[in-house]
Amino acid sequence: MNLIHWLKWGVNKVKNILFVCKHNRFRSKVAEAFFNKFNKNKSYVASSAGLIPGGYPLDDLQVKVAKEFGIKFKGKPQAITTDLLRWMNLMIIVADNVPREIFKNKKYGREELVWNIKDDDGSGAEETYKVIKKIENKVKYFVRTL
Repeated sequence: MNLIHWLKWGVNKVKNILFVCKHNRFRSKVAEAFFNKFNKNKSYVASSAGLIPGGYPLDDLQVKVAKEFGIKFKGKPQAITTDLLRWMNLMIIVADNVPREIFKNKKYGREELVWNIKDDDGSGAEETYKVIKKIENKVKYFVRTL
């Protein structure tokens, strides 16, 4: 099933999108927040998760810059589970450091997209802004294609 087929698949069926990054503390959470902000089509539902479980906190700068974009981070980081893999129809790997190959399992019957976005390197507000803006642009384009 390719992306075009997936997007047209099932008129009344809800499609579940999972945004994934390494820890689910920044990139995937930003993508989920932007998707929920821009998507008006109730046939699509999004969540996010990380490859590596753990409570890796955001730094104050990331929280501050995200608020400028209207993003408020909710909840603790969530790790990928078998239930999430079964739940989703489409996985969008937001990170450049999460290998697509580890999710190759045909029994889950879903597609993956990879956006290859580098993590915020902690060098300052400008870098955080660039990462968030890149994710925002990717999500806006994706939502327009739904």
